[in-house]
Amino acid sequence: MFSKITKSLVISLVSITVSTSLIASEPESKKSNGKKPNVLVLMFDDMRFDTFSYRGGPVNTPNIDALAAESTRFDNAMTTTGLCSPSRAALYTGRWGHKTGMDDNVELYSTRLAELDPKEGGLLRRASNAGYLVGHVGKWHLGARGTELRGAEIDLAHGHESRERFARVYTPYSKVSQVKGYYEGKLDKRGEKHEYYMTLDGTYEDTAAYQKVLAGQKMLKQMASDDRPFFGVISFNQPHPAYRVPEPYASMFDPETVELPSNHLAKRVFKPLAQDGIWWPWHDVGHMSEKDWRKARAFYYGAMAMVDRIVGELLQAAKDEGIYDDLHIVLWGDQGSMLGEHSLYDKGPYAYDELMRMPLLIKNPTLAPKTVKRQVSVLDITATLADWMALKPDGDEDGHTLIPLMEHGDKAEDGQVDLSLYAYEWYNGSWFGIRAVRTPEFKFVWNPGDNRDEFYDLKNDPGEINNLIKNPKYKAQRANMVKLLMSELERVSDPSLSKLKYHAKAYL
Repeated sequence: MFSKITKSLVISLVSITVSTSLIASEPESKKSNGKKPNVLVLMFDDMRFDTFSYRGGPVNTPNIDALAAESTRFDNAMTTTGLCSPSRAALYTGRWGHKTGMDDNVELYSTRLAELDPKEGGLLRRASNAGYLVGHVGKWHLGARGTELRGAEIDLAHGHESRERFARVYTPYSKVSQVKGYYEGKLDKRGEKHEYYMTLDGTYEDTAAYQKVLAGQKMLKQMASDDRPFFGVISFNQPHPAYRVPEPYASMFDPETVELPSNHLAKRVFKPLAQDGIWWPWHDVGHMSEKDWRKARAFYYGAMAMVDRIVGELLQAAKDEGIYDDLHIVLWGDQGSMLGEHSLYDKGPYAYDELMRMPLLIKNPTLAPKTVKRQVSVLDITATLADWMALKPDGDEDGHTLIPLMEHGDKAEDGQVDLSLYAYEWYNGSWFGIRAVRTPEFKFVWNPGDNRDEFYDLKNDPGEINNLIKNPKYKAQRANMVKLLMSELERVSDPSLSKLKYHAKAYL
């Protein structure tokens, strides 16, 4: 990385002689300064890809927009699994859940898992072993004391998991009775349904999210004063449902005027039976009125406005500490969330874009900002971070480095097909085994626990309302998607491949 003085001098000279894009496109392999980069990961929970103003969304997000303007925007980034623990494990390990064992949530009702195997050291341990100062703030959701056990020297402000390994799981008894009360006409404070939307008492400074901001600022200050390169993660529960925010965010968006998508409350016709399941108490949405759905969406948008404030305060802290200019930043959401699309709320065993897609910004201060349309995976973030920090491998690497795309955009000759692989193995102890493959044109979803698969024409039906799995007009396209799925499962050594080969006979 350049020093501040050197960087300022270079920028001044560049402004006179050449365009900034020429110097900013210098390949990673030609950096003259051998100093290891400082890396900050900003992680948010159940954050959709489509609400930011830089994407033309309904929420004004000036701080995130400013970061996007300095970053590579990956506008078609995909998670591995629409569930918190597996998607986070994918980021830290760079491997699919069938390899790490982390294919379900941990520490929640009916799950069989308590933690990510401590042998899976992942990015935290690899960075620590490489001489990095490692810090973590906020939600982890991969088992008690997991960051500490992996070498995090700064370990502040934890999420909802216990600090005791193998503690008894959280069981949502109160949520069951609360949702039952909604059917009986019982409402919570202010006439709200707090399992879906809630106005918090107090102000932004009274929220749990703000406490994580303070802890994040403290961590950045500690890292700035240390001579070692640092790898820091600041992870937030926001904007995970239920959507709970204080004023002014609670009333920032008018429920009556929020724009609803074409698949809002769409009836699920010829869809897998699991989509009708109540896998968490608040999935029971039969009591939700049109007004309730609009309020839930408006409160989610308020939560996103608050997220933008969070990002702005953390980036300002990095600037105040004098570490921003050379800072490598990843901002991502572990998966999306349903706001009434297909009459669904939160997340569950399905592969709709609202859940499968995630926001992803990656800032490398030595590269010019770009927008990449190619599909990429959360697993690719891991490979990229490992390249940045020169980390020694610790096992299979299922993703691909994003550096070629960051240097050359969609024209990068990296040999990768424009597709994404997705899985939904378990949800809190219930098995589904779902595998999906997505291209820009089509999506095939294999549901081995059901006798009904899914096929969507994304160009003509972006809301994924019409399941075309039996439509003979798409026979050739469907067969091609099945072959792509089989190829990807073989590439990542997925043990479900043999079963898919048997099921695929009907499509080939």
